[in-house]
Amino acid sequence: MAKAGEIQSPYKGEDIDRRSVLKIAAGGVVGAAALGGGAAWLFDRENRPSEEQGRGMVRDYTVPDDPAYPQVVKIQGSDPSQTLSRAVELMGGIRRFIEPGDRVAIKPNIGWDRVPKHAANTNPLLVAAMVDMCLKAGASEVIVTDASCNDANRAYKNSGIGEAAYNAGARVLLPRKDRFHEMVLEGKLLKKWPVYTPLVYADKVINMAICKHHNLTNGLTACMKNWYGILGGQRNLLHQDIHTSIFDLANFMRPTLVVLDALRILVRNGPQGGSFSDTEVKNLLVVGTDQVAIDTIAADIMGRDPRTIGFLTLSDGVLGHMDLSRIRLKDLTA
Repeated sequence: MAKAGEIQSPYKGEDIDRRSVLKIAAGGVVGAAALGGGAAWLFDRENRPSEEQGRGMVRDYTVPDDPAYPQVVKIQGSDPSQTLSRAVELMGGIRRFIEPGDRVAIKPNIGWDRVPKHAANTNPLLVAAMVDMCLKAGASEVIVTDASCNDANRAYKNSGIGEAAYNAGARVLLPRKDRFHEMVLEGKLLKKWPVYTPLVYADKVINMAICKHHNLTNGLTACMKNWYGILGGQRNLLHQDIHTSIFDLANFMRPTLVVLDALRILVRNGPQGGSFSDTEVKNLLVVGTDQVAIDTIAADIMGRDPRTIGFLTLSDGVLGHMDLSRIRLKDLTA
């Protein structure tokens, strides 16, 4: 396994002594009012990246497959933290994925200036629970970050993810221009592009996406599309061939673990929504190591035929499997 930690990372860890026990009530919502004006959770200090350019290297953060465990778990539950914990245990436990001393990057969707009930961003309780699990497994540092589409200060604040991740012990980073570094991806479409380096220079990477509607991708955005948050530059230029760019990104980033948040989904007017009436409560999580299989399940949750989703058909048999009979799936919702 090629670990990103083998690359000479320009990032130096900061000594965070606030690793408070998760103090978010089960089923609660972290809102903007709880954060106040100071946003004390935000660590926005970082060294400037080196000019060394990574060339054509797949970022493989995976752990070896173990046939004793499922590759994907689909599970239902009303308590986000407990449901996530149960799913990860069924996958072999967090210590199967995170080793003592690992530097972990968690990539939620923090793209939009929306509160959790809008279902535009990943549920903050899930992010906090994952941070807590990684630290208890011995991670030396857990970074939570995303390259937001809306103003990052507002997106991190109103999504609730900034405060929730910080209170769980994470280092929360805002996207800054000097944190993007042009890299050669050697994809079908993405040849060279500015990449958000805190999500590259890590030992393990966890993709935590929300299942929702997107009007440019046949009605679905989930885990593979969530990798758009590692890109800088003019991302809208990629929309003319969005399915190929999603494939390129999912090929470039091979995560340690994937979590699909379908607790509350955005069923129309995505990707950012804005009306609570556009959402539906499903109380579902899908956790696993096969990005393609998980997004195939996401298509089903959204009522979409996965065979009409271009990035899935491009990825089938290359990055994972759309045919769920070909993977070890534990479905506790059937």
